[in-house]
Amino acid sequence: MLANYDWAVKPSWRAAIETEDMIDIHTLARPFEPWNSLYSHSKVISAAVITLHLGSMFIGGGLAVAADRATLRVGAEHADERARQLTEVADVHRPVLIGIALLFVSGIAMALADLENFLASPVFWVKISLVTLLLINGALLQRTESALRADADRGSSVPAQWRRLRTFTLASITLWIATFIAGSILTNAS
Repeated sequence: MLANYDWAVKPSWRAAIETEDMIDIHTLARPFEPWNSLYSHSKVISAAVITLHLGSMFIGGGLAVAADRATLRVGAEHADERARQLTEVADVHRPVLIGIALLFVSGIAMALADLENFLASPVFWVKISLVTLLLINGALLQRTESALRADADRGSSVPAQWRRLRTFTLASITLWIATFIAGSILTNAS
């Protein structure tokens, strides 16, 4: 269905966004025209930004999903395995956060290169929403991990918190995949 869609035709939602009652997208995009021109006319710059974005998704998202998968394999009843996995997950946070920061910077660079199309695209806003949910879930995941580590230090039993961690872990995997899919659709739809 998307392959046969004529993207040059302005859908009704885009026409509604571009009415005079709304913010003028062209005015918002004007300060970024030099970047748009540079990005559009330099294969090196556009390739570098895209490579940074995809590489950050691959490395940051890949590490996150791998850590999430390992967390799902650990049983709540095995305290020694939980402690090892919590240490492993804590070690992964820094590279994942660096990956997310690079994704953010490169994503902004790509959006600013074609601001008029991105701001008017519902797929863009879906992706932004997914990224926001991914960040919120990551904060909840890290908070739960910290609570589990504190409980482990006190020798407490943690089955309920471990179940909560598993829920946030499943959400993390789902959100990374959904964000990737939204980005793929956005690339082909804009």
